[in-house]
Amino acid sequence: MENRVVITGMGVVAPNGVGLEAFSNAIQHGLSGVKFFSNLKELGFSCCIGGIPTVSEELKREYFTELQLKNFNSSGILYGCIAGMDAWKDAGLAISESADFDSGTVFGAGTSGIDKFREAIYKLDDGKVRRLGSTVVAQTMASGVSAYLGGILGLGNQVTTNSSACTTGTEAILMGYDRIKAGKAKRMLVGSTSDNGPYVWGGFDAMRVLTYKHNESPEQGSRPMSASASGFVPGSGAGAMVLESLESALERNTTIYAEILGGNVNSGGQRNEGSMTAPNSDAVQRCISAAIKNAKIEPKDIDVINGHLTATSKDFTEIKNWSEALDLKGSNFPYINSLKSMIGHCLSASGSIESVASVLQIKKGFIFQNSNCEDLNEEITSLVSKEKIPQKTIKKDINIVAKASFGFGDVNGCVIFKKFDR
Repeated sequence: MENRVVITGMGVVAPNGVGLEAFSNAIQHGLSGVKFFSNLKELGFSCCIGGIPTVSEELKREYFTELQLKNFNSSGILYGCIAGMDAWKDAGLAISESADFDSGTVFGAGTSGIDKFREAIYKLDDGKVRRLGSTVVAQTMASGVSAYLGGILGLGNQVTTNSSACTTGTEAILMGYDRIKAGKAKRMLVGSTSDNGPYVWGGFDAMRVLTYKHNESPEQGSRPMSASASGFVPGSGAGAMVLESLESALERNTTIYAEILGGNVNSGGQRNEGSMTAPNSDAVQRCISAAIKNAKIEPKDIDVINGHLTATSKDFTEIKNWSEALDLKGSNFPYINSLKSMIGHCLSASGSIESVASVLQIKKGFIFQNSNCEDLNEEITSLVSKEKIPQKTIKKDINIVAKASFGFGDVNGCVIFKKFDR
């Protein structure tokens, strides 16, 4: 008998809010976390705006000891640990004195400690190998964030990091879900993180996929589904969830945010129109359809889609794929929104941050707004009625949200969240 899997804790470090309360308030009121950064201009970036969470030195010391912070220079691990520890606490779980063999983590990342890498490279080039410090490996290894969280929380089940570009966070959730459903763990801390700054974002600027038109108006820069969308805005941060078997959650009498009904991940193989940077539409539609089938629901059961929708020319392609996979359009299409209009594209952290936002909609009964799309793309509105793309937050009882992510490498993920019902 397969276990039902529920969400019992969440944490988030986002450009528009650090902590669940601040983030929930921000997305309900359409608050942007996108800002102008002078260092990007000094480095010759075309796009000089982005989303970076505000984490003070005082806040860091609420999560790390002075010893842990010595020579610490990995923004992604910092964000991931704060989000993960908050989710653990939110679930009412204590830090184990011995290894907790019932609990593990799948916490994804795109790059780890890129600023630490840069620091280490300069020291090595200067012949100062002995000055690298004892934590350079932990801060720069791909699994750094899960290793830190595993040690801080005493996790004794699987402790690992996945990496699948922009699909990373959604994939991590499904990996943890599968492990609990199969009875291999009672609890899994899942999520993903992304470092901030020019050494992560520079390659995208060079590809000319970032917007360069809004350096003077940062909050208007990220424009998913807009006719005037001109590229995505880079962001950073982390999102985290505690997934738990329903049996364990009920035994602990803890808060249940929502249930995960199922999902799917696949790849388009970079075939047909798919490539390293473009999706194979057949694979995207198959991913969505398989997720719905796995969740044992019908397309019409979906109340809200939280899309990938990055504010590029591929927004219409994504909407078209949703419409064809669901066989729904016009006023029959579900409500759809994109958090990227408020925080930019947080890369490997996007799926997890956006999943936290998706579940908050279910728990609190609202559909957050799409900012910056007053001029909706007419190709999109030829498929979806305008009222299904809300530009103001709607208070509404939500039962099912479909969350999808589509990443570089032609990889796809879709997870189905549902209001908990015994």
